[in-house]
Amino acid sequence: MALYFNYNKKSKIICETISIIFLSVFAIFTLLPLYFMIVSSFGDPVEAGDATFTLFPRKFTLSSYLFFFNYSKYSYRWILNSLIVASIVTISNVIFASMAGYAFSKMKFPGRNRIFSILLFSMMVPYQVIQVPLYVLVVNTFQIPNTYLALILPDLCTVYNIFLAKQFISTLPTAIIDSAKIDGCNQFQIFTKIILPLSKTVLSVMAILTFMGSWNSFLWPLLVTTSADMQTIQVGLTNFRFANTTYFAPMMAGATISALPMFILFFSLQKYFLQGVTIGAIKG
Repeated sequence: MALYFNYNKKSKIICETISIIFLSVFAIFTLLPLYFMIVSSFGDPVEAGDATFTLFPRKFTLSSYLFFFNYSKYSYRWILNSLIVASIVTISNVIFASMAGYAFSKMKFPGRNRIFSILLFSMMVPYQVIQVPLYVLVVNTFQIPNTYLALILPDLCTVYNIFLAKQFISTLPTAIIDSAKIDGCNQFQIFTKIILPLSKTVLSVMAILTFMGSWNSFLWPLLVTTSADMQTIQVGLTNFRFANTTYFAPMMAGATISALPMFILFFSLQKYFLQGVTIGAIKG
């Protein structure tokens, strides 16, 4: 019995050691591009051919950050555009998706399940497939290219966020809503005073994912913006690349600056995000 116990103990230690090594290597390779971006941003503006990977910066200077802001008069505008678009898209998704999720999960109306099924089917269509008709609709039909509306409208409320909100609100007890109705609350009061406070976790997860997705969006802003003053930060970074030259370090400086809002948002809502990830993992 003692031999069996020692064998199990050794096997457990070996498995844990292998798991730790594997996860550590995976974490290193995951963080390596981020580390490379930050280290490269402290170098001098160089051409792409001169950019080499170094574990530690050979020269610590902020000239690339200054170059990024001085290179174009729209550098600040790019960051502001991204902030405006990502903030509005995030707020609208949190509001409208949570309202739709509440309606689909707790309110009964004709065709509820059929409409929700159609929405789920639309999630299976790749985004690249609908980009051409969406572009024609925004540019030719509505005639609003190179505007904030063109950047915001397609992502005003996504199906994924509706699905996320619906699945979470479905887990809330219906008895609470019935009690509120008995006390004289209407649907809007139930939603604002009961559903929203109980859904802080999923709303935080929704806000983080939506903000990150909108902030990192590249192809759609590239298609609908025609002037430098309306470009977002992700599209603006392409201005540092030319046919024969790439301002590598300033591009990395701009990428580092563009990553800061996501870090701030994530660490501000980290507690709710981690709770949202573990929803449903523990019963009872």
